Amino acid sequence: MTTGSGHEDAPTAGRAECRTPRTRAAFSLLAATQLVLIMAITMLAVVLPRVEAELGLSAGRLTLVNAAYGLSFSGLLLLGGRAADLYGPRRLFTTGLVLFGAASITAGVAPGFWTLTISRFLQGAGAALAAPAAVALVGVVFPEPRRRARALAAWGGLSPLGAAAGVLSSGVIAGWVSWRWVFAVPVLAAVLVLALTSSLLPADGRTVRGGLDVGGAVLATAGLTALSYGLVHAAERSWFSLPVLGPLTAGVVLVTSFVLAERKAADPLLPPAFLGSGRRVGALWVILVGATAISTVLMLLSLYFQQVKGMSPLGTAAAFLPFSLLLLLTGLIVTRLVNRFGPRVVAVVGSLLAAGGAALLGGTTAGGPYAGALLAGLLVLPVGISMMFSGATVRVLSAGSEERAGLAGSLVNTAMETGPTAGLALLVSLATTRTDSLLAEGAAPRVAETSGYSFAFDTAALVLLGTAAVALWTLRGTGGRDQ
Repeated sequence: MTTGSGHEDAPTAGRAECRTPRTRAAFSLLAATQLVLIMAITMLAVVLPRVEAELGLSAGRLTLVNAAYGLSFSGLLLLGGRAADLYGPRRLFTTGLVLFGAASITAGVAPGFWTLTISRFLQGAGAALAAPAAVALVGVVFPEPRRRARALAAWGGLSPLGAAAGVLSSGVIAGWVSWRWVFAVPVLAAVLVLALTSSLLPADGRTVRGGLDVGGAVLATAGLTALSYGLVHAAERSWFSLPVLGPLTAGVVLVTSFVLAERKAADPLLPPAFLGSGRRVGALWVILVGATAISTVLMLLSLYFQQVKGMSPLGTAAAFLPFSLLLLLTGLIVTRLVNRFGPRVVAVVGSLLAAGGAALLGGTTAGGPYAGALLAGLLVLPVGISMMFSGATVRVLSAGSEERAGLAGSLVNTAMETGPTAGLALLVSLATTRTDSLLAEGAAPRVAETSGYSFAFDTAALVLLGTAAVALWTLRGTGGRDQ
């Protein structure tokens, strides 16, 4: 019932293999893939005004173009994780990348709304196959528990770095050529990774037995997609309007049906016992909140820099440079922090730092300087977010997940994707409500918009503070430093 590596190495040989250049290259290949899959979430954030102008999109259609990737990514992850366990992670990894790369090509040449939206949706479907398979392959490449834990700690820091890289790369590209060229990055990455996969990644070995719960997959995918779709529309419509209330109601019904059906399924897509651990649920919450925070900051500050401050896409990318550098630097040391202090301590401290960073951003004003509370928040927040992801990822993937590595990876990525869709939509809705209220009172548009953004950041700070308490209570280990 375990996912094999395709090798017959003894444990000692496995530990020796972890030190080889080929193993390091294999991890680098998987890490690069994860970076690009997360980059694709935010790669349109800076160029949305140009997409809107060229294709003549309404605000609602523009929102769907931006969210389509996350809708399919989050909705299909459980199916992708189960398929990786059943059919082999390398097979699903390559299949997902082929679909991801092909959809990126069609997105880059899309003549209109429907082609671009469907291409983004198919991009997300490919990512939903590749991402959990990549996590499972990390466990195959690093069979020894201690080294696997270190690799997973580093893996946890990739997602916020990928989100920031998406904003930076799109800003730089749009500053020189058409926004369509942002899709060249995922195409080139997919081609390169596929070319190296057979030589660097281990072949599929033993896989779990059982069938694919197609009924459960349909319910889970439809339910998560409906919920995310409704929340996306809540950012610009009343919560009681049909485009919001209808999908939300349908999503709740479908997700509830999925939970009930899984209790009776012979081979459930998500075994109820898998989420029976409070430690795993708490860690998933930390990841979800961290993903919500970083996606909110990247989107709202992108709008602030361009619409309030009048900056170009290239200037916006430059403004995010300190944020991205801190993500990178923290990622280089966070593995050591997890190894020394334990994942719970790192996740708790990270949540507190992220709360402080969001609170600093909450002090942003329309006429305020960049080198003030805004820059301070951009320096503190990424350190905290990176620590949150690393500590929580280790907790989800390292304890009792070996038999269902693909499923565990899909849950991590589902939490990461729920933040940039559902969580972001909630905070954007709050920001919009605040802005509309101030406009109705006669406030200047720039002041009203900035106050809306600040309100969203303040709300995020409170949620992050509560998340620190959740991490402190739930992420206790079974042994080691952070019991």
